[in-house]
Amino acid sequence: MNLTLAQALRVNPAACVAFFGAGGKTTAMFQLARALSDHNGKSPVIVTATSHLGTWQLGLADRHIVADTPDLIENLEHGLSGVILITGEVDENRTKPVNDHLINWLQQFCGYHAIPLLIEADGSRGKSLKGWADHEPPIPSFVTQVVHVAGLGGLGKPLNDENVHRPELFSRLSGLSIGEPITTDAFVKVLTHPQSGIKNIPAHAHKVILLNQADTHELQSAAHGMVQDLIPVYDSVIIASLEQERIFAVHERIAGIILAAGESRRFGEPKQLLNWKGQPFVRAVAKTALAAGLSPVLVVTGANALAVELAVKDLNIAVINNEDWKSGQASSIKAGIDALLFDSFPRSGGAIFLLTDQPQVTTSILHGLAEKHAEGLYPIVAPMVMDQRANPVLFDRATFSDLTTLEGDVGGRAIFHKHRIEYLPWHDDRLLLDVDTPEMYQRLIADETL
Repeated sequence: MNLTLAQALRVNPAACVAFFGAGGKTTAMFQLARALSDHNGKSPVIVTATSHLGTWQLGLADRHIVADTPDLIENLEHGLSGVILITGEVDENRTKPVNDHLINWLQQFCGYHAIPLLIEADGSRGKSLKGWADHEPPIPSFVTQVVHVAGLGGLGKPLNDENVHRPELFSRLSGLSIGEPITTDAFVKVLTHPQSGIKNIPAHAHKVILLNQADTHELQSAAHGMVQDLIPVYDSVIIASLEQERIFAVHERIAGIILAAGESRRFGEPKQLLNWKGQPFVRAVAKTALAAGLSPVLVVTGANALAVELAVKDLNIAVINNEDWKSGQASSIKAGIDALLFDSFPRSGGAIFLLTDQPQVTTSILHGLAEKHAEGLYPIVAPMVMDQRANPVLFDRATFSDLTTLEGDVGGRAIFHKHRIEYLPWHDDRLLLDVDTPEMYQRLIADETL
């Protein structure tokens, strides 16, 4: 599945998005504008800038309006269509930024009419990378999403004026000397530095790093290698070649929700607390989720809540108590999703549901599910073992609203008919085993001692 930039950014129809950085931000902004406009039959999309634009960029829009007050735009309100670029006056070979009064008016105008507003928030003179002056980037406080574009084409190149805008500032932030090759470590250091990569981004805004110019397998591999260091800082890491109009991956935080509320009536004792290699089942599952990089990791408790919480209390997890656990598994699913959406956790792109009676689940399958999801932001990703669907299963955030409508003793498979399912072939038949009876528990223990 080849994602579009609009899908990769999860842009809604009335988005307010700022672009800054280097290595393709203008291309990204106009590709998104064109996609949003064409999707709705030439509906209006307004593009503007709080920085200078080159006059060569004016032709990327269907219409260019020079304005310093709202009057002209108000008069055209009912005739707007396509991609409309609004700038300050043209001064030689570049446009001036729009003023604060007009940018604030545009935000209100676009919000009222549900028109996307895209804003370029700094310049880079066509270089792949840049260092930021004190006044940059001028990002309006009202934007809902910020896309930092960085050009992978700068990797391995000398740190100089040919490859980097303001190389001396990039040098100071990265620790590299002028003339040294730009390493991935230096690249990540600048992208995550509070005075560069995330500078001036409003606290409420959805933060995206778009690693552009992934035009070769080597650069794509280098980009994938940076994800682990970038995800703690950004909500989303997109690996792309805008020149090829290809999105190779969208990496987001994936939460782990461990369903540990059941009474285990058929088994005869709490399965969450059964011994697995010297520790309770629930603790083993939580440690695997943490080791796989799932974040946040939530344990939903119900029956035997205190004992289950004590088994994991020293781990970096959150315990969610489901007081309605007797109504069935659906209530635990809803409790976990509600916590992700409404508590103060960082935004998640999806969640993997883990069962406490499967302590044999490995980090490998969790990584595999997350990587498959990153390829296409598939709604549901499930393992396929010996032609059988297995657990655990990953659900994209697009399915969360449906998951919260479940009732009774049903699991996530109750919404499978509503969404596309992407199956991940897996060659570990242990995923087909769960502990429903003491005999199955003994089999699980025996299999692990072979």
